Amino acid sequence: MEELDDRKKKILNVIIDTYLKTGEPVGSRTISKAPGLDLSSATIRNEMSDLEDMGYIESPHTSAGRIPTDQGYRYYVDNLIMDRDREVMEVRTSLTEKTEKMEKVLKKIVQYLAQNTQLPTVISAPSITKNRVKFVQLSAVDEHQLLSVVVMDGNVVRNKMIQVSEPVNNEELLKLNMLLNTTLNGLTVQDINLGLIQKIRGQAGTNSDIIESVLETIADTITEDDLEIYTSGATNIFRYPELADSQKASEFLQKFEDKDDLAELINEAEEDAKETGKGLRVYIGNENPVKNMKDVSVVTATYELGDGVKGTIGIIGPKRMDYQKVMDSLRSLKVQLEGTLRRPGIPGSSDKGNNSGDGPGGSQEE
Repeated sequence: MEELDDRKKKILNVIIDTYLKTGEPVGSRTISKAPGLDLSSATIRNEMSDLEDMGYIESPHTSAGRIPTDQGYRYYVDNLIMDRDREVMEVRTSLTEKTEKMEKVLKKIVQYLAQNTQLPTVISAPSITKNRVKFVQLSAVDEHQLLSVVVMDGNVVRNKMIQVSEPVNNEELLKLNMLLNTTLNGLTVQDINLGLIQKIRGQAGTNSDIIESVLETIADTITEDDLEIYTSGATNIFRYPELADSQKASEFLQKFEDKDDLAELINEAEEDAKETGKGLRVYIGNENPVKNMKDVSVVTATYELGDGVKGTIGIIGPKRMDYQKVMDSLRSLKVQLEGTLRRPGIPGSSDKGNNSGDGPGGSQEE
């Protein structure tokens, strides 16, 4: 195919995008209204004429508008895939760098907090709670396998290999990609209801099973167990005689090292924060959501980084813990953490000040 300059590429992309949405031939006047194109109708008509001579577009019947040819679709698909591959790679690279840096930040924070309070401490890495679809890309691996790449808000990437009984040609892949992206872009997982699923499956025809696999990949973003949790100061519990006997200490240490139990605590705290709008929570004895932690109190603070990204810090101690100090430390650290993870850098290891706290069992809106 003959190489296109930037202006022709932009015009061709507008023609194909518009035609895919409307099914109607696209004229110069419509193209002139496209964002980022500051060209006169005469210039656009000249470029369209060149694109037609080059075989990328054609004029159906006597219409003044143009529609893509097979060659035009081929150019569009090849460049779409290259752009998506590049974006996925950039997202993955950025995410890896941020994850490595965040892990160092969170480990420093949880160690500092355990030293400062002399109590066991837990912190969860931020997770995505508003799972909006950014884009979906289906690519053929071989005759019987497709690779589905789903990118969600917060740059959450999910990959899935889809087995197909019959080969899916490039034209079918293009239609599926267009269907998925035009229908799902910007939706949350909760927005994808049964009616919408049936509509998409109907439009996909014989490829409805592929659509179902992609939707399962999207649903996995809220069910996949990928919560990262960091802990420190477990042995601080032995400082308190009422918790230091062998049976209670053993039960506590077992729960403190169990990711599933800690995840239950964090999920409960984040759900409470969502329902009440208050970021600081205190669970005393039997209020504790984790079994075999009924002899202790837990103070949690939910930190938020915007765009549905949040995590939780928790401090565990005896019922007679110094609630004032613990709550003040969490408030202060919550503010520092939110500031630190929104910008480059590792947090310092000093508390920047205290605020007045609520009594035991109280909650403070942050």
